[in-house]
Amino acid sequence: MSEPYVTSENLKEKTLKWMEIISRRNIHKWPFDIGNAALLVIDMQKYFLEEREHGYCCGGVAVLENVQKLIAHFRKHKRPIVFTRHAHKKDGSDLGILGKWWSEMPVDGTKEAEIDPRMAPPAKKGTSTEFIITKNRYSAFYNTVLDDILKKFNIKDVVITGVMTNICCESTARDAFFRDYMVRFVADATGSVKEEMHVGTLLNLAYAFADICTTGEILQK
Repeated sequence: MSEPYVTSENLKEKTLKWMEIISRRNIHKWPFDIGNAALLVIDMQKYFLEEREHGYCCGGVAVLENVQKLIAHFRKHKRPIVFTRHAHKKDGSDLGILGKWWSEMPVDGTKEAEIDPRMAPPAKKGTSTEFIITKNRYSAFYNTVLDDILKKFNIKDVVITGVMTNICCESTARDAFFRDYMVRFVADATGSVKEEMHVGTLLNLAYAFADICTTGEILQK
């Protein structure tokens, strides 16, 4: 297995580099009020965070602590948190075209498809401000109740964390933008498998879809 492009030890250094690379495009800045925001924790599942798994994402492991900090921060402020998990039926009947793209996907009902316990997801689905939704496409908005949840709380801003930066996180960010949510995409709380994929998404989103920020920026609010 190749060396990870980022680790928890060099994450701060890498983040400074990424933010510098995108700085000329990352100019869409508006005041952030956590009272108008919800946190999205995208697919922080065992399938993506355990090294032995087919979907292992080194970037997800590197940013795990920052995601934990953001979860704690939103809980402190009693703001909505939505955890997503990507899972498919065992018979593959809900794969659609994803079945042509991937030789393996997380299967519903398996331990690998569950949210990593280090994320401390709510013990029960549908707690007052915390939710777990299951999706079978990249975007967390596709055929889910995510938009309904956000509208229920009159959410204006979504803060996006999780994996993978360039697939499910980016797809969700674009769909949020299309629905007129202000997107805050956290550079050091999202992860991928390759640095060029991670940075490419940060640049693309900064150009037209999101405010690329850091964990520290959100924690100050």
